[in-house]
Amino acid sequence: MTPAKWVRIWNERLPDVPLHLVAVSAAEACGVLRDGGADAGFVRLPVDGPDLSAIPLYTETTVVVVPKDHLVTAADEVSAEELADEIVLHPLDDTLDWEHRPGRPAIERPATTADAVELVAAGVGVLVVPQSLARLHHRRDLTYRPVVDAPASRVALSWPQEATTDLVEDFIGIVRGRTVNSSRGRRPAATAAESKSKGQDAGGARRMPAAGKPARKPAGKSPRGASGGGQGGKGGRRGKPRRRS
Repeated sequence: MTPAKWVRIWNERLPDVPLHLVAVSAAEACGVLRDGGADAGFVRLPVDGPDLSAIPLYTETTVVVVPKDHLVTAADEVSAEELADEIVLHPLDDTLDWEHRPGRPAIERPATTADAVELVAAGVGVLVVPQSLARLHHRRDLTYRPVVDAPASRVALSWPQEATTDLVEDFIGIVRGRTVNSSRGRRPAATAAESKSKGQDAGGARRMPAAGKPARKPAGKSPRGASGGGQGGKGGRRGKPRRRS
């Protein structure tokens, strides 16, 4: 399921409490949550502090983005070793945790994933990213293939631990697939530190496809939604929606 579908379910269940998505970059996501720009967000793991609660959701496939006429497209999937002779672009906002990056480095690192995609289209090199970012920056002249032995990118729903309101719990329930008639079973999610001590995944920042956020307001007030750039986003409105009369 995608953030857009979760927002649709929210709007069906709580039509008087608007929920909006705000697109942000993966690097900005945790800061947005801490600053109150969003009440919850889809982020890439790991989060960088115990003040953010997190629920791991899924692991993304890592892909290589190439021109449509590239030799890589002859295969259904590739290994990092098969990229050894390629210039592999490494943008400054890269979300993958590499021990040894494949291929040959470019002379300069692109500032953003979007810049790197433009360079791929220009034939400068190839780009290895989570699949959601390849989809976000889709171009007709580019395609992608899974990289079987590349680091994976994990996505989580995260929110400030001290701002676990009823509305945040409602959104958590939707993301976890609870039906409208099911018990909320509201329990505080493990913090990043607690998750790590238990050997579980901690939450992380995802500018992943988008990050949804219910409001950090007492129950009965309108929530604000935030969208993380899952997946890397382009930015969005942040407002305080009013409850409809």
